Amino acid sequence: MSGEHEFLRELKVEIEIELTEVQASHAEEAMRLPVTDWLFDPTEAEREEIGLRGLRAAVEVLEVEVHEDDSRPGSRGTREVAGASHAIASSQPGAVPATILDATDH
Repeated sequence: MSGEHEFLRELKVEIEIELTEVQASHAEEAMRLPVTDWLFDPTEAEREEIGLRGLRAAVEVLEVEVHEDDSRPGSRGTREVAGASHAIASSQPGAVPATILDATDH
């Protein structure tokens, strides 16, 4: 399992734990109580749940993208170039020849 896969898996587990905790707070039930009886702001709990669901969805999209990158025909993974951006030709032009040669096994 690549470092990206492992990171995303661990992140998703953390998000699921947080979602479980937020859902266990039963914010919808707290809203029925008088404000003076609230132990937490139920609106804040709902906002947090929405944010966590969005974050989980984003992680799921990244998991698919990482899987697709690894499953491309001839793909041998990724290569990290210090200080480079996705546009390696612009950010680190000196690294382009080595990257091309590595990709073609020369």
